[in-house]
This record gives sequence, C-alpha cells and structure tokens, in this order.
Amino acid sequence: MGKINLKSVYFWLIVLVFVLFPFVIDSRPMTILLTQIFIFAILAMSYDILLGYTGIVSFGHAMFFGFGAYATSVMLKNIDSSLTVFFLSIIVGMVIAGIVSFLIGLLTLRLQSHFFAMFTLAVSGLFLVLAEKWRSLTQGNDGFTFRAPEIFSDRINFYLFVLFCLVLVFLLLRLFVNSPFGKVLIAVKENETRTKALGYKTIYYKVVSSVVAGVAASLAGSLYVVSLRFVNTSMMAIDVTLNALLMTIIGGVGTLVGPIVGAAIIELAKHNLSILAKTYPIFERWIIFFGIIYILAVIFFPKGVVGTLKEKWEGRKMVRQQAMKQKEDAA
Repeated sequence: MGKINLKSVYFWLIVLVFVLFPFVIDSRPMTILLTQIFIFAILAMSYDILLGYTGIVSFGHAMFFGFGAYATSVMLKNIDSSLTVFFLSIIVGMVIAGIVSFLIGLLTLRLQSHFFAMFTLAVSGLFLVLAEKWRSLTQGNDGFTFRAPEIFSDRINFYLFVLFCLVLVFLLLRLFVNSPFGKVLIAVKENETRTKALGYKTIYYKVVSSVVAGVAASLAGSLYVVSLRFVNTSMMAIDVTLNALLMTIIGGVGTLVGPIVGAAIIELAKHNLSILAKTYPIFERWIIFFGIIYILAVIFFPKGVVGTLKEKWEGRKMVRQQAMKQKEDAA
C-alpha cells in the first residue's frame, strides 16, 4: 500500500512541477513546446490503448485526430469563438469519433490484424479525400484560420488547460486499463483464442477499446488546432498516425507513461533539429534522424524507454529479494 502511495506522491509532484513551470521560467517558446508535447502525449496514449493493451495495429488513427480538429475549428469559426462553443465542439468531435470507431470496429475487428490495419488506412484515406473535396466547409488543403476563445489568448492559460486534460486522460485511461475490463484486453492481446475459450466475447472488448482510443485521439485533435489557430487536411494525414506509432514504440507500449515519454522525445527532437537546420542544412532532412532514433531505441530499448527501464528495475528488485531470502534461510 505504501508503494502505491509513494508512486502517487511522485506523480503529483511531477504534475506540480509542470504547473509551476511557466510561472518560474518565463519562456514563451518552451511553454508552447511543452503544450505541444502534452497534446501529442494524449494522442500517443490513445494509440497505446490499441497497440499496447489490445494488440491492434491501426494505420487510420489520424482520422479521429482530424474529427476533433475539424469539429473544433469549424464550430469556432462558424458559430462563435466562445469557451462554451469550444467545449461543445470537443464533445461533438468525440461523438463523431466514437460513432465512426464503433462502426469500424464492429465491421472489421473480426479480421486478422494486418487486414484491419489496411482497412483503417483505407477508411482514413476516404475521410481525407472528403476533407479535401468539401471545400465549402473545410477549405480543402488550403485550410483556414479561426479565433480561439479569448481566455486562451494567454498561452499560459492554454498550457494549464492542456496539462489538466493530459492528467485527466492519463488517470481515466489508467483506471480503464487497470480495471477487470482492461485485464481482459491484455488477455486478448496475449492470446485471443484462449480468451475466447474462457467465454469472453473478444470482439466486444476490442470494439470498446477502439472507441476509447478514438475519443481520446479526438480530444488531442481539438486541442492541437486551438494551439495553432489553423486547420487543414494535414491533420488527417498518415504522418499523424506514424508519429503516434513512433511515440508509443519509443516510449514503451502497454505502459501509458511510455507514450508521454515518447512524445517528449519526438517533439524535443523535432524542435532541436529545426534549430540546427538553420545552421546545418543536413538537419532539414529530420525524418532521417527520426529513423536513426527509432533504430537506436529498438536496439538499446527493445520494449521502449519506459518498458525496458521497468523490466530492468523489476529484475534487480527480484535479485535483491532472492538474495535477502537466501540470507534469511541461511540464518
């Protein structure tokens, strides 16, 4: 029990550090960068629900991110830029993402993993084409700008709101994966056939997992467009999905903390490489360096940064416990 409380203390201390950060260090660029990290951490955690806890690979996760992005930007532009409309737009984006993820899951999660991955890519492509062609609503690939709620004109206010969303999503997803429902999800990932034999309707668990992931990704999209005050079809491009996948794998699948660490690594790498590119043109090809980061992560951290460190820590703890037991037996 003490161990759990200690983890909670560490968690809330870290949260407190980030809450105080913009007031202690007056750096607008760092505040914006951390805001971006928090947003993509939510996206990566949503993907981890699929990949890390259910064993589902999706190449279409960007469409849920895009649903939130377009729901928020369209409503803030065409209705009002008030805080009420902003919160309503988040709900609308989540509802759309939830319905689409439910339908896709219900129709296709009976397929083998690679067929499902390709189907999600195809569906995501259809929504991307729809966003490009429906110019009266989306302005196509040109996109459009819009006004954010007045309270978010202060970047610190928006930073604190995004941090609140990150903490809330983390706590809710942790509750979800640690519940009996979450334990079944892990069983589905490990051996779906055996889980079926035990009497569980695995399709039901996989569909719910897909809906939860889609809804969380939609929230990330809503927050992201407000940080930019701009939206275009790139919000639904496969690059968004690949970023979420990369963040999850580098940080550590099936950990929730891992995707947050992965988001920090990727976003900090992007930021620093873009600065270096101003002096050294080779760093403009940042995707090459992402490939190098991924290769190094797979070699030195096969289970991701958090997963590998956790495994080593538990291994050392087990060795110490065995050593203590041997001493007690000898005594």
